[in-house]
Amino acid sequence: MKVIVVGGGVIGVTTAYYLAEAGHEVVVCDRQKAPAQETSFANSGEISSGYASPLAAPGVPLKALKWLAMKDGPFSFRPKFDPKMWLWLARMLRNCTAARYAANKAIMMPLAEYSRDMLRVLREGTDISYDERSQGTLQLFRTQQQLDAIASDVAVLDKFEVPYEILDAAGCIAAEPGLAGGHQKIAGGLRLADDETGDCRLFTERLAELCAQRGVVFRFGNGVHSLDHRDGRVRQIDSTDGHIRADAVVLATGSYTERFMRKLHQRVPIYPLKGYSLTVPVADAESAPVSTVIDETYKVAITRLGDRIRIGGTVEMSGFDLTLYESRRAPLERSLRELFPGAGDLREAHFWCGLRPMTPDGPPIVGRTKLTNLYINSGHGMLGWTMACGSGKILADMISGREPEIDVRGLGPERYWA
Repeated sequence: MKVIVVGGGVIGVTTAYYLAEAGHEVVVCDRQKAPAQETSFANSGEISSGYASPLAAPGVPLKALKWLAMKDGPFSFRPKFDPKMWLWLARMLRNCTAARYAANKAIMMPLAEYSRDMLRVLREGTDISYDERSQGTLQLFRTQQQLDAIASDVAVLDKFEVPYEILDAAGCIAAEPGLAGGHQKIAGGLRLADDETGDCRLFTERLAELCAQRGVVFRFGNGVHSLDHRDGRVRQIDSTDGHIRADAVVLATGSYTERFMRKLHQRVPIYPLKGYSLTVPVADAESAPVSTVIDETYKVAITRLGDRIRIGGTVEMSGFDLTLYESRRAPLERSLRELFPGAGDLREAHFWCGLRPMTPDGPPIVGRTKLTNLYINSGHGMLGWTMACGSGKILADMISGREPEIDVRGLGPERYWA
């Protein structure tokens, strides 16, 4: 079967890899000149199955108001005259109940854990390298109040049998020795030893090379404009390079998936929330993080990637605006200086932003649309790197007529069409 994958980020390339492994003829189309040039380019580097949770959670509306009042808070809102923005926001707020949070998290965590396992299998089978580390994630709490508030999260970890440690300040420093030189009080931490880290862009580039060796054709610089459909099926895609026919099409187009589906009169509530990152060279290896440390106060993740440190954070609701606002740089720099002073050379920092494709309930959209040969693999939000391999394998199994290896109920686009 000939399958076109639209999108050359980590989701599209992993999907192409598993489709090729299943024996399909695969073509990947992307408007950029190389893989992983948009949302996958400089994310925070976490592969955090243990932290796979919906953004829509109890208490988030009140927290968001508090964050907006902070000078360098983790949430920024730039309202626009855009009905889709307000409709998405209303849908997200409806999911901020304990019952819906629990139900959505119960869909996301198995997918995240399956994806981590698939990544390990892929790594062992291909010897792919991408500045990867398997040394866990430490969620760092600066106040006792933050530490006391983790009971509900720990209960979920217990439910899904995710190994974890609750650490005091000394335990946090033992896990991340660089914290010993920090300027902030540490109340404690929650450490998930099974979490991993790695450079998403580097992984995607190298996996694309492996895909090409397996016969996948990459057509970069080839923007897809629309999908030509008839009799309930996609017949071909209309692209910069002309028409390309296919037996099946996968939309792995991130935040832009909604635009493609709207043209087909099938609406999916995917909306972009912008995130920022800094990438800095390591200046002092002994002061640098070993793996990922999440600064709970500012919702900033600090990750070691080889001889670099990636600092990522901020949820900014501003539509498709890719402006690099300097005001969002300050909290990233502050977290590194306060927790790991001297670890990185901020004078050489690369400042970046990307659009995270968010669904209002939390789980991504992985499944078939109303057109019998059109599939979506999108809406992973801040967990695209975490869920990429699992989502790609699931979609390849669906297209190949095989039963996915995990329960996929709640992942398909049909949940929005009732």
